[in-house]
Amino acid sequence: MPSRALPSGRQAAKPVKTPKTARQDGSVAVVAFDGISPFHLSVPCMVFGNDFSGADLPRFKLVVCAEKPGTLRTTSGFGISIEKGLGALAKAQTIVVPSWRDPMERPPEALLKALQAAHKRGARIVGLCLGAFVLAEAGLLNGRPATTHWALASAFAERYPEVRLQPDVLYVDDGDVLTSAGTAAGIDCCLHVLRLDYGAEAANRVARRMVVAPQRQGGQAQYVEQPLPATGAGHRLSDILAWVQKNLDQPHSLDALAARALMSRRTFTRHFRQVTGTTVGQWLTSQRLGLAQRQLESTDRSMEQIAVDAGFGSAVSLRQHFAATLGTSPSAYRREFRGA
Repeated sequence: MPSRALPSGRQAAKPVKTPKTARQDGSVAVVAFDGISPFHLSVPCMVFGNDFSGADLPRFKLVVCAEKPGTLRTTSGFGISIEKGLGALAKAQTIVVPSWRDPMERPPEALLKALQAAHKRGARIVGLCLGAFVLAEAGLLNGRPATTHWALASAFAERYPEVRLQPDVLYVDDGDVLTSAGTAAGIDCCLHVLRLDYGAEAANRVARRMVVAPQRQGGQAQYVEQPLPATGAGHRLSDILAWVQKNLDQPHSLDALAARALMSRRTFTRHFRQVTGTTVGQWLTSQRLGLAQRQLESTDRSMEQIAVDAGFGSAVSLRQHFAATLGTSPSAYRREFRGA
C-alpha cells in the first residue's frame, strides 16, 4: 500500500491510488500508560475528543484505556484516572499509541498482543512520536516505512533494521499504520487522520478551533491537503490575508499586496513571512490548492470552473499544480475522496 510522508525537503510525491477507507463509526481508542506525557496524551484527545463538537464537526467515540486501569502517573507529577482496560482495543476502528515512556523498554506483552489482534482485524494503528517503538515491537512496521522523533532515529534504525525508517519526515501514512515524528508532529498526523475520514473542511475547522497553524515549509508533497496555513489573526496583515482568501480567483502580485498594505515590498515580504512562515507565492499556491481540494470533495463543478475559482486560470494549470504538489490529478483526487 502506498505511503505518504511530509519531510523537510520538498520533493515530488508518487501518485497514491489507495481508496479512501473512512471509519464510519468514528471509534477511537487512545492507549495510556504509567509515566505518560500529558501533552502527548492530550493531542489525540483534543483532535478526536468532543471539546469542539458541534453541528459542523464530526463526533468520535473516544475512549482512553490502559493495560492496568486506575490512577496512572504522568511525567508532570500528577496522576490521571483511567477506567477502561485494553479490551477497548478490540472494538476501536482507530487506535492511537502516544509517545512511549522509554524507547529502550519493551512494552507489556498484553499491549503488544492487543495491538496485533486489532491490526489483524483491520483497525488503523497510529504511533505518535516514540509510540513508533511500540508499533515496531509489535511487529506492525516490519518491511514498512515509518518515522519517529529525530533524537531517537538512530537508535530506532539500529534496533529495528527491518523497518524502512524515514527520519526526515513529520509523519508517514502507510494506509492502516501511521507514525509521526516528535511533539507537534502528532497534531499534524491526527489532523491528517481526521481529514482522511471526514474531509478537508472538518480538519480545517478543528485546526482553527485548536488555534493551530501548522505551516510546514518545504515538506514533501503527499496525498493530503497541505497543513492549514497561518491566518495572521491579530496581525496587521490579517485583513489582507482574509481578503485574499475570499478573492483567490483574482491575480495577486507581491507589489499589489504590498501597496494594499501600505508597505514597501521589502517590509511587506518580511511581515508576511513572520505571519505565515512562507513566501507570498507559496502561500497563494497552498490556499488555491486547498480551495480546489474542497470543491473537488464537495461539489460537482467542472475542472475548468474549479480552476477559475481557485485562481489557476485553466484546468491545465490546475492539473499541473496538483501533479507537482500533490502527486496526483484533480480527477483522481475527486474519485478518492468522493468514492466515485
